[in-house]
Amino acid sequence: MPRIATLLTALAIALPAHAGEVTVSAAASLADAMREIAASYEAGQPGTRVRVNAGGSGALLQQIAHGAPVDLFVSADDKTMDEAARRGLVDGASRFNLAGNRLVLVAPAASTLKVDSLSALTQPAVRRVALGQPDSVPAGRYAQAALMSAGLWPAVSAKAVRAQNVRQALDYAARGEVDAAFVYASDAQAFRGKVKTLFPVDTAPPVRYPAAVVAGSRNSKDAHRFASYLQGAAAQGVLARHGFTRP
Repeated sequence: MPRIATLLTALAIALPAHAGEVTVSAAASLADAMREIAASYEAGQPGTRVRVNAGGSGALLQQIAHGAPVDLFVSADDKTMDEAARRGLVDGASRFNLAGNRLVLVAPAASTLKVDSLSALTQPAVRRVALGQPDSVPAGRYAQAALMSAGLWPAVSAKAVRAQNVRQALDYAARGEVDAAFVYASDAQAFRGKVKTLFPVDTAPPVRYPAAVVAGSRNSKDAHRFASYLQGAAAQGVLARHGFTRP
């Protein structure tokens, strides 16, 4: 609880609510694309500012639950958004699917290890595998589900380095601190040259990013306008260029 309170205080100080401002809390994997979209939107909407707060979906949900001044929430899975809706934290009528993605396994660019399947992660040469915390990071949940389906979770979890969000898992691989990491295809594209994609990982359900206006938003009209913009051709083009797919 103290950590959540600290995050909440920091967010409230950094993101004061004013008319014409929209605060978006978005899954970490969306950070680069969302900031580019925000800049484009601001250029066409004089007097409007879009602030992007990126992090693990579960942590963002807890910030909203504790009163953080957020107008639009974008999570990296339906489970987190469903929980937000169940708790009355978002306007269900405003919900839409923003984008899709693909889970992949990556390794440091200089790695010479042969890892061409999930079962290869159990070999002794693979000592550390990064993935998001399954209880709060959707990418970690997708990875855990895939490993459990293959009967490999006990063996791989013993080697797991748990990250606070998917970008942290990616950083571990980029710095060579782990032998492999479960991230999204868009993340691997963003770090091309620092990591290499080993293979895609099948997930059920598919990876998608639901978005919704936060209940009680102090800038609801602006939040709805930005939500509409996110569904348009310009924003979808940015997402596609960053490696995301149509939802």
